Amino acid sequence: MTVFKFNLFALFKLPSAWITGVRVKEINEKFSITTVKYRWINQNPFRSMFWAVQGMAAELSTGSLIINSIIKSNKKISMLVIKNKSEFFKKATGRILFKCSQGEEVERIINQVIETSKPRVINMSSIGTDEKGDKVSKFEFQWTILKK
Repeated sequence: MTVFKFNLFALFKLPSAWITGVRVKEINEKFSITTVKYRWINQNPFRSMFWAVQGMAAELSTGSLIINSIIKSNKKISMLVIKNKSEFFKKATGRILFKCSQGEEVERIINQVIETSKPRVINMSSIGTDEKGDKVSKFEFQWTILKK
């Protein structure tokens, strides 16, 4: 999948993420980077980005790696978040980048699901950084992956 296709996917399948400005910036077999800019539509009363918008961007950075690997496998595989956790370190203002670097691990898990037909769980994390490179937030997602 290309960045354009992921962003088009977000427009039609994740409209709340699209409206709030969440976009895939870069994706390959090793990592995914999503971005979102602090704006009126995604603000909280404390003049920073609403935590749920950060969560959408973080989740997309992890989920896009899984989607990419599933498409590459050409198999019918489902995925679902079953648990998540977040930590916040400073106000999210300006442009925030979320990066997940677990693409190789995802590919290994997808291959195990295909070979064994048994569901697998993968823990993935995404770190949000601001324009200065300071850590703003960290999200952890537990995904279950199952061959259909």
